[in-house]
Amino acid sequence: MISQADKARAFRALHERDQAFVIPNPWDVGTARLLADMGFEALATTSAGYAYTLGVPDMRVGRDRMLAHVAELVRATDLPVSADLENGFADTPEGVAQTYRLASEAGLVGASIEDSSGDADAPIQELSRAVERVRAAVEAVRALPFPFTLTARAENHLHGRPDLVDTIRRLQAYQEAGADVLYAPGLRTHDEIEAVVRSVDRPVNVLMGSPGISFSVADLSTMGVRRISVGSAFSRAALGAFLRAGREVLEQGTFAFGAEAVGYADIGQMFAAWDRD
Repeated sequence: MISQADKARAFRALHERDQAFVIPNPWDVGTARLLADMGFEALATTSAGYAYTLGVPDMRVGRDRMLAHVAELVRATDLPVSADLENGFADTPEGVAQTYRLASEAGLVGASIEDSSGDADAPIQELSRAVERVRAAVEAVRALPFPFTLTARAENHLHGRPDLVDTIRRLQAYQEAGADVLYAPGLRTHDEIEAVVRSVDRPVNVLMGSPGISFSVADLSTMGVRRISVGSAFSRAALGAFLRAGREVLEQGTFAFGAEAVGYADIGQMFAAWDRD
């Protein structure tokens, strides 16, 4: 059994490499174990991917249920796990701090906090309030006996506000508040990514897996990116295959989808190694 402290140190070290590493996003125990078997070195949860397993949109899962889910993923493998904890599941800095203390108790060695508000009319928090919340999360995790990696996210580009100047201003403020990793999901161009990397002196995470964005790990490493995640993209890819199969059967009355399905014996063998019962 690998200790939480050892996982935390291993996770932090991944960000100190010269090349970017990929942290994929499983949405249940099975996908976590498959990704571990493939050779990935760390995992990150996806709030959207998990929400879809419950039949609800993203941002509809409460703190208690999300923390139970991430604890399950922590127990699924020996890999370090970082969690998508949305905007901290709390309205006050005190509540945010409590969320990240509970995150460490769930076995996590990293987590993110974003500046989305949940308000459709004003989807991004006012900067001073967002900074206050990042600082509260930082203070909570700095009190832990191991190096918990806190990622601060600027959500502008996911909410129809492609204001790179404001995004960079926010990331710099979150850096000053003590965040360990900086992340602006939704960046789409080489120039945007390089501008963000140049503007801060913390490791930068970039989201990949969206249509029309085709940078490779090597490309992103050259830009100075240190971590690459896929968010809900693996989950949506799986759901896309499921929907295509269902439509084929319903609309065409055929079953050709089975040719691309993983074999029954093959997937059984993959999971057999994890069967501890």
